[in-house]
Amino acid sequence: MVVAAIVACEVLFWVLLLGGLSARYLLRLRWLSTVLLLLVPVLDVALLLIIAWHLRSGGHADASHGFGALYLGFTVAYGHSMIAWADARFAHRFMGGPPPPQRPRRGWAALRYETVGWVRGLVAAGVGAAVLAGLIWYVGDPARTAELQGFFPPLAGFTVINTVVFVWGCVEAVLPSRGTADTESVAR
Repeated sequence: MVVAAIVACEVLFWVLLLGGLSARYLLRLRWLSTVLLLLVPVLDVALLLIIAWHLRSGGHADASHGFGALYLGFTVAYGHSMIAWADARFAHRFMGGPPPPQRPRRGWAALRYETVGWVRGLVAAGVGAAVLAGLIWYVGDPARTAELQGFFPPLAGFTVINTVVFVWGCVEAVLPSRGTADTESVAR
């Protein structure tokens, strides 16, 4: 049941996102677009309620409950940026808007970009861990929620990998590009 709810929420996320952007840019119905895009966070609340209800009504936690908690963390952290990403592309494609900005490669802009990505990862892991801990507390039966305990180490692993990628991106942002040195030596 929980797996079906997770899959339904993911499918509905994309339906609402594409429907909202289509209503805005193709149909020119801004009010409908706003309503559809505002329904996206409702999916997260619905999924959390389904998982909590299932556990509270006597269900034993399994991997699907843990993945549901992680899904919630990642949609909270990355959902808005995914909507903004898709919105920029729709605006460019259908309304003649400016091309979507490219990822900055060097300098302060690149450091800011890397920092925002790192913080999003921390928020995703933090919200996922908070949902896991909240479910464990809400059910109040360690025997039925033991499976959820196994999802904290992958969150810690994700946080470590996210931090390594952040440091790598920051180092790349402050080091001069290799192409610049080669071009300068050829020009001399």
